[in-house]
Amino acid sequence: MKVFFRRIHLYLGLASGLFLVMVCLTGSLLVFEQELEHLWHPARYYVAAAGAPRLLLAQLTAAVQAAKPKAQVSSFKIYADPTRTVEVNLAGGGGENGGKGAGSGAAAGQGPRGGQEQGEGRAEGRNPAEAQGPKSGAPTGPGGPSGRGGKGHNNGPRLFVNPYTGAITGEVKTQDSFFHFVEQIHRGLVAGRVGKLVMGINAIIFLFILGTGIVLWWSSARKALTARLTVKWGSSWKRLNHDFHIVLGFYTSVFLFIMAITGVGMSFDWVGNTINTLTHSPRQRPEPPTSTVPAETGATFGADAALAAARRQAPGALTYAVQLPKEPTGSLQVGILRPGALTERATDDVYFDQYSGRVLRQAPYAQQPLGLRIQGLLKPVHTGAIFGWPTKVLAFIIVLLGATFPVSGTLLWLNRTRKSKKKSQPRDLAVEAG
Repeated sequence: MKVFFRRIHLYLGLASGLFLVMVCLTGSLLVFEQELEHLWHPARYYVAAAGAPRLLLAQLTAAVQAAKPKAQVSSFKIYADPTRTVEVNLAGGGGENGGKGAGSGAAAGQGPRGGQEQGEGRAEGRNPAEAQGPKSGAPTGPGGPSGRGGKGHNNGPRLFVNPYTGAITGEVKTQDSFFHFVEQIHRGLVAGRVGKLVMGINAIIFLFILGTGIVLWWSSARKALTARLTVKWGSSWKRLNHDFHIVLGFYTSVFLFIMAITGVGMSFDWVGNTINTLTHSPRQRPEPPTSTVPAETGATFGADAALAAARRQAPGALTYAVQLPKEPTGSLQVGILRPGALTERATDDVYFDQYSGRVLRQAPYAQQPLGLRIQGLLKPVHTGAIFGWPTKVLAFIIVLLGATFPVSGTLLWLNRTRKSKKKSQPRDLAVEAG
């Protein structure tokens, strides 16, 4: 039986080793994506905290439209940190093509009918309101609906605006960024649905490799546990390679298993559907409530009023993600990220009537369907972001070690093959002499 597991472990490792190295190396970059972006582009994300009060969202909208006359604002993300810029997402191609998108009129406090020019051209994608969590039972990873990429290949750029002056400090279109390209390699080899399927299957194979590796480790550890738990430093490179693969492989196996299984969860829809079934959760989040369009359009309840109401409800929140309505009957949504939230997506959502300002629905994170909350944890667990810096550093170390195991395993196999050949040669000579 041991020989059987060793062969399965070997053949699967040889077949997927190159993919595993690539996945681990790209994954190590993605662990600190946010930190690296802030390090490389500090002027985009940070400003000097002025003594003056912050501008209203309506004023920021006017500043954006002055720079981009056809821009259609779809959402804002406001940080409690006074040194952070305000993130402004634009709909479609940023409004430069004049196409319809999410309204930036009354919803931002600028015109008589909020969200009237919304619509057909608005694409999905990661935006400041992404912290609201998964919107369906689909995977919540980078390529899923609630992650970067997904169906959002036509979503507009994100602008970074000085909250005190209205100056645009940066502009990013996620699909053109370096980290988006790295993530496309990580999740699907930049090969679309076929590539994602291949990488999903590769993640399943990795689970089998880890499982058979634990079986092989345990079969030998019963006789020499100490040798299977310690690296013999100062030994020959062959012995060190052996210990790195087996000893470090054991210590990292649990963490790699968690990363692999969450990777599978983000690759296949059936995983999300299974989670929803087991937790008796709906496959999709409830549809947002609708606003009542008044017979005579008067003053509307804009983004500034919604933000003020959210601040009164949660004055100590870390961020407020304001999603503008997409149509005349749409509601104004604010995602509130409270201190101590488990992930950036663990927000309490409040929906306002865009005309009257009446609270249409409150959806605290703790009351969201369990299945959707579990799916919302897949990516933070996968990337190590679940508990901040400690788990990010741990994930970084684990994936770097993971990249070495296909290499050390291949060397281990080659060394054993050569050793077997050397042992067989004297026997062959003895047979010929006889």
